[in-house]
Amino acid sequence: MNTFTVGTELRRQASRPRTRFALAFMVILPLIVLGAFELGGDGDDDNGPGAFGSLVSLATAGGLNFSLFVLLVSMSFLLVVVVALFHGDTVASEANWGSLRYLLAIPVPRGRLLGVKLIVALLYSGFAILLLVGTALVAGTLRYGWHPLRSTIADELSAGEGLLRLMGAVGYISIMLLIVASLAFLLSVLTDAPLGAVGGAVVLQILSSILDQITALGALRNLLPTHYANAWLGFLGTPVQTDELVRGTIVALAMSTTLFAIAFYRFTRKDITS
Repeated sequence: MNTFTVGTELRRQASRPRTRFALAFMVILPLIVLGAFELGGDGDDDNGPGAFGSLVSLATAGGLNFSLFVLLVSMSFLLVVVVALFHGDTVASEANWGSLRYLLAIPVPRGRLLGVKLIVALLYSGFAILLLVGTALVAGTLRYGWHPLRSTIADELSAGEGLLRLMGAVGYISIMLLIVASLAFLLSVLTDAPLGAVGGAVVLQILSSILDQITALGALRNLLPTHYANAWLGFLGTPVQTDELVRGTIVALAMSTTLFAIAFYRFTRKDITS
C-alpha cells in the first residue's frame, strides 16, 4: 500500500503557510490593481508605445483587457517567484527540517517521492496562475463589463474569441514558466536551503532577462530562457503570430525536460543525511 500519494502531498502542502499566502495573494493582487485604477483614473494616459502600452491604456476596456493587463504586470516577477517557491521549496524544505530521510524510510522509492512532489508543485503552480487570471477576469468583468478584446496592434476581437486568446496566452506563459520550475526544482535537490533554491532560480531568471537586452550577443540570445517570454503577445495579432510561440515552446520544453531529468538523476544517487 502506498502511503505517500499525490493526495497526501497536496494536503500536506495545503497546510503550509507559504501555500496559503501565495494563493491568497493571487486573489488579492487583481483587486489591488483594480483599486489602483479606481483611485488613479481609467488608464487612458500615454503609457508608452507598442503592445505593452496598448495593454496599459486599454486595461479598463473590459474584463478581458483587464485580465491581460494583470497577466502582464505579474509575469515578469510575481509569477516567477510563486513558481520558484512551489518548486524550490519542495525538497529542500524537507531536508532542512530533517524529515526527508524519514519519508524515504517509510519506505518510499526516491523516484516516486520526487515524482509526487513534482506533480504537486506543478498542480499548485498551475492553480495559482488560473486563480490570478480567473480573479482578474471576474473582477474586471464585474467592474468594466464583458466586452470585446481591444488592442492597438490588431483588430478588435469578439468576447468569445478574446477569451480563447487569453487562455492561449495563459497556456504559453505557463509553458515558459516550466523553465523556472525545473531550475528551482533542480536547485532544491542540490541544496538543503529552500531560500537558496528559490532565490537562485529567481536571480538566474532576472539575469537572463538582462542578458537578453544586450544585442551584441546576437543569436546567442535565442538560447536564453527569457528570450521568447513575450511571444504570448502574438495571441493579440490577427491572425495569431505563431512563429515565436512555436520556438519559445520548443526551447522551454527542451530546457525544462533536461533540468527535470538532471534533478531526478541527482536525487536518486544523492546521499540523504537529513
